[in-house]
Amino acid sequence: MSYYKHHIFFCLNARENGEAACAQHDAQAAFDHCKARVKAAGLAGPGGVRVNKAGCLDRCAGGPVAVVYPEAAWYTFVDKEDIDEIVESHLKDGRVVERLLLPPDVGR
Repeated sequence: MSYYKHHIFFCLNARENGEAACAQHDAQAAFDHCKARVKAAGLAGPGGVRVNKAGCLDRCAGGPVAVVYPEAAWYTFVDKEDIDEIVESHLKDGRVVERLLLPPDVGR
């Protein structure tokens, strides 16, 4: 068994040159909201969920993005309700949220 059941990484990358980046889509607020929801649901910590910041995950064209391991489910999201659905369905119940999956061909 791994240390965490699920590990979610949020891209918080910002670019100075104006290129697309997750920070332009208020990714920090989504990270903060997810971290608070995971903690409030009692899912945080060893054997549960770890919510982490990440630099560029190189999928900028689909930003903002987050990825959940061990499933390697790449998500895009637009609001707190999307984050709530990821927490409830995937992180709590183990069901991937199909409607929020980033298409596999979306890259930088």
